[in-house]
This record gives sequence, C-alpha cells and structure tokens, in this order.
Amino acid sequence: MAKRHRHKSQTRLVRRNAVVTIVRKGRSHYWGDLYHLLLTLPWPGLLALIVLLYVSSNAIFALLYLAGGDCIQNARPGSFWDAFFFSVQTLATIGYGAMYPRTFYANIVVTIEALGGLLGVAMVTGLAFARFSRPTARVLFSKVAVIPPYDGVPTLMFRTANQRGNQIVEAQMRVTLVRNEVTQEGEFMRRLHDLTLVRSQTSIFEETWTVMHRIDDRSPLYGATPASLAESEAVIVVALTGLDKTVSQTIHARHSFFAQEILFNMRFVDIFSKTPDGDRCIDYTRFHDVTPV
Repeated sequence: MAKRHRHKSQTRLVRRNAVVTIVRKGRSHYWGDLYHLLLTLPWPGLLALIVLLYVSSNAIFALLYLAGGDCIQNARPGSFWDAFFFSVQTLATIGYGAMYPRTFYANIVVTIEALGGLLGVAMVTGLAFARFSRPTARVLFSKVAVIPPYDGVPTLMFRTANQRGNQIVEAQMRVTLVRNEVTQEGEFMRRLHDLTLVRSQTSIFEETWTVMHRIDDRSPLYGATPASLAESEAVIVVALTGLDKTVSQTIHARHSFFAQEILFNMRFVDIFSKTPDGDRCIDYTRFHDVTPV
C-alpha cells in the first residue's frame, strides 16, 4: 500500500500588535496549485520566474545542440554561447541570420524547441491577460472600529470609502464576528456570528459609508467588553462586494478588525464640511481619527 503524504503549511498573519499563526495539516502543498500560485505571485516574482525559465530552457537546448557535434552552420565548434544564441533565435521563432541547422539531428531539436516556444508564449500571454483582467477594488477601511452610543444604543461602527473616482453599484456589506467559544458540552470551537447591519447595502457607493451594527439584546456583542473580546480572540471580518461601473465586473474587498482595534466609548470625527462656495468637502486626512464620547 502506498503511503499517503500529508503536507503541513503555515500562514502567519501580522496586524500591528496582533500576530496570528495558522498551521494547516492534511492540505495540498502550496506548490500543488501552480495556476493559482502564478496568479497570486507578485509581479516582480513572476517576472523573475519567467526570466529564469527562459534562460534555463535556452541553456538546456544549447547543451542539446552541443551534444550533436558540429550541427549548426557557421557556429564555432564547441561554443556554448553560439549554441545558446542560436537557441534564443529558435525559441522566439525570429528567423536565422548566419547560423542555421545543418544536420537531421539539429532539425529535430529545432522542431521541438520551436513548438515549445509557441506553447510557452501562449501560456505566458494567457497568464498575463488573466492577471490584468482580474477586477480589483481600491476600498479604504478605517484602521479601527468604534462602539459609541447611537440613539441611546451602543453601536459598532467603522468607516469605508471608495478610493477610486468611479462608482460601485449595488454594493453589499457583510460583517461577521469570529470568536472562541465553548459549548455546553465543553467542546471548543471557533464560531462565526453574522451581525445585522442598520444598512447592509447601498445602490451607489461613491464616497464614504459608515457601517453600523446596533448592540442590543439580540446582538452577539451584547455585554461584550474589551477584556472579553481579547480573551475570546474576537475578530470582526468585513466583506464588501459590488459592481464596478467602469468595467462592469464584480469586485470584492475584505478587512478585519482585531480585538484591540475595537474601541469602546469612542466615535469618529466628522470629516464632512462645506467650502465657501457651498460645495461639499470630505477630509480624508482625518478618515481614521476618533475622539472620546
């Protein structure tokens, strides 16, 4: 019986004063999903990988040409660099100058390399298009969430803003409380609670949006304190979806507030004002500022 290999990966999340380490066992290895890896790899890393593969493949084919003896016309016998640059011409299908294959062996290698070059260019082009065509959101979230009284009821609040000059149509917000809990049977679990919002969607998200959750006796946050949130390792997870009006594609944005980023008896400062001409002004330099109640 074949042995099943179990992979263990580790993810380390750092958020200012919070460090969360997640160890995953029994999952596929990080390199097992190559397509997803290439899509999520930073551009400098992807470009470095493409250059490495390009140089390596040309070097391998140069060695194959050298193994065939004097099989390249006008190339210096035994010259690695002549064979390497001949391989570059073949892989890119740019045609030959003074050097060209002179033996049946060289023509076979050229045929294989030309086919590999066509497939390689097609894959790199498709990968670049897939990365450029992915819809992205530039949504700004406040660095902290606050719990001030609002209409006499403690209310969880945080700010979000569209950093682009366009509109996000039919924007929807979902907020989830994640914390450690122990059931009546003594079983530990990481439980998720959906928080009901005063307004969970907006037809046009163009400027700012203050998201609010009333902490009444039906709220999972009812009776919570800074100490209890820290003890249960509570995290407020925010997910925003909407339709980007410019590209007509659905975009997503996500943010998390850890326990120490949830401030009690604080409120956000007012960032709205009017100019002398009567125009509305939004001061984003104070977007994250809070003041005591």
